[in-house]
Amino acid sequence: MAAKKRAKKKYGAAASKTVKKVMHARKRGTLKSGRAKKKVKSQKQAIAIALSEARAAGAKVPKKSSRRTKSSARTKRSRKNA
Repeated sequence: MAAKKRAKKKYGAAASKTVKKVMHARKRGTLKSGRAKKKVKSQKQAIAIALSEARAAGAKVPKKSSRRTKSSARTKRSRKNA
């Protein structure tokens, strides 16, 4: 009987710390996004900002999903052929 393989952690401790810090800022209402510095209300947006910051700081965070780029390229191609 084969032993189970241990799953590797996707996110590092530094990334978790950044997410925690950003979520607190969102709760307090002090988290701003983009050039316009608009207040962030969405939890998903807050997490995206945190992971982006962690990535920039060099923390262990998986690469962004390329799903969006693939679908946009597909629509461009279909428009081109039509």
